[in-house]
Order: sequence, then structure tokens, then C-alpha cells
Amino acid sequence: MSDDSNAKPHVTTTLERRSLLGYDVPPIAIGCAPLANMPETFGYEVTDDLATSTIRTALESELNWLDTAAKYGDGESERRIGIVLRELGGLPDGAFLDTKIGAAPDGRFDAETVRERFARSQELLGLETIDLVFLHDPEQRPFEEMTAPGGPLDALQQLRDEGKIRHLGVAGGPIEEMTRYIETGFFEAAITHNRYTLLNRVAEPLLDACHKRGIPLLNAAPYGSGILAKGPSQYPRYAYSTADETMLGRAETLEEICGRHGVPLAAAALQFSIRDPRITGTIVGMTRPERISQTIEFATVEITDACWQELMTIPFSTEEI
Repeated sequence: MSDDSNAKPHVTTTLERRSLLGYDVPPIAIGCAPLANMPETFGYEVTDDLATSTIRTALESELNWLDTAAKYGDGESERRIGIVLRELGGLPDGAFLDTKIGAAPDGRFDAETVRERFARSQELLGLETIDLVFLHDPEQRPFEEMTAPGGPLDALQQLRDEGKIRHLGVAGGPIEEMTRYIETGFFEAAITHNRYTLLNRVAEPLLDACHKRGIPLLNAAPYGSGILAKGPSQYPRYAYSTADETMLGRAETLEEICGRHGVPLAAAALQFSIRDPRITGTIVGMTRPERISQTIEFATVEITDACWQELMTIPFSTEEI
């Protein structure tokens, strides 16, 4: 594994709202993937009642930004959000929602698929216009195919021209591919996931590319899908796969440092992301109402400079996952 122990400087942690494409948003978005009830991915089930209760609590809190996707549970996440939005008469004032449109479950990923799945998202969410929509996991097809006239990106641009989408972003995995999409100039925002954490920082070039171009970057999964929230002994997995011995050892060291400084490991992992001036929003998956207040506590707990200095000495991976 390739390592680099140099970290970018961080700014002071705050829950002050930020500007995202002209919208006033909190620095943390509620990741609604686990609310789709996908035990094959996350290892646990989430009931309808628990999901809708979490969504209501989020919309009533200062973390009133929902991040979802057509892919999550093949529409189940959006359906559950839509139930709450209809109860409330729509998206509450001051709240924000984004979704993502990608391939169909059978692998189809063309302009027709994009239009079909976007129409379903509108119906499930009960929204005629969606403020921010991401092209989701475009790495599933060749770049030239995705960006060709009459292709998936073209379909999303047409939906924007029709007034059904206000802003377009791109959300994906491999950093070289994501950077290539950013450099087209077609996208106004980007999402990376599991690639900028205390354990893996392969996304550094993407963060820098977005910052240079003034493109908001959203960092999803700051806990690496759970190892940095629950701890390596309780959840020895990173990015939904079993963590190797090197990563487990580093996670244990991070946990030990935090323990000596009286800081939850999850708080350090979360603040590592929200303190970075190149990151506009950090997306955190949640499945219970109480996780909202707990996340606010993690975001605001004081972490001393001495603790950060120790944490930043721990090697991290710069390899693609």
C-alpha cells in the first residue's frame, strides 16, 4: 500500500450553514442510502417506520439536507422520503434535497434509462423540480459513451433545460475518472465516497481539482462505511468490504489516540472532513432519529491541537479502493 502522512491544513469546526450553488445548506447531509433497507450492503435492515422517523427528525433539525439516489434500494430510499414530504406538504422551507440518476438494475445506462428513472424519482419524491441531480456511477460505462451526444449526460442536460433539474453534478468512485468528468466543465458539483477519510486519501487530486475550479465537493462516507464510527473491533470493514490487517492496525491506533484524548473516534473522523476548506458538505448515512443529535455532538465536540497532531502522524492509504 502507498502511504502519505502529510495532511492539508484544516479550518475551525463549525455547524454554520454554507453556500451550495446559491442554496443555504448545513455542512452535513443525511445520507439516505441505508434508509433504503439494503441489508446485503450494510449488514442490517431498516423498517419503514424507522426510516420515515429518521427523515422527519432530520428535516426538523439543523441537518436538514437529504442526499438520496434512484439506485438506493431501487427507489426505496426515495419512496420513503416521499412519504414524509407528502405529509409535510413538500420540502420544508430551508431544507435541501439532492438525488442521483444512474444505471437500471439490469445494467441499462442510456438516455432513455436516465429519463425513465428520473421520472420515477419525481413521482416517488413528489417533486416536479429537483434542485441538484448527480450523474451516478458513470464509471460503469466508457467515458466517451456517457458524454456522447444523445447519451446519459445529454439526457440530464435536456431535463435541466426543461426546468425539471436546476443543477447537475457527478457522483462516482474512481478518482481519475471523476477528475476527468470534472474537467469537462459540464458539472456544477461532485461527490466522492470512502476516498477521503482518516484511513484513505486517494481523493486528494479530486478535492484539489474541484477547489481550483470553484466546484463544490461533497465527501460521503467519512466513517469508511462504519469502521471509523463503530471502531475496528466492532466493525472490521471498510467501504463495505473486509478491511485488511494494515488498515485494521491503523484504525486501532487512531482509536487509541482518540481514547487517550477523551474524543470519540467518530468525532475525529467526521471533523476531519467537515473542517477541510475544500469540502462543502459531508454526507453521513443514518438509520435512527437519535443519530441526528449524536452527529451534531460529534461535529461540535472539542478536539485539541495535540490530538490532531497525533492523528495526522498515522499513515494512510493513497491507493484506489
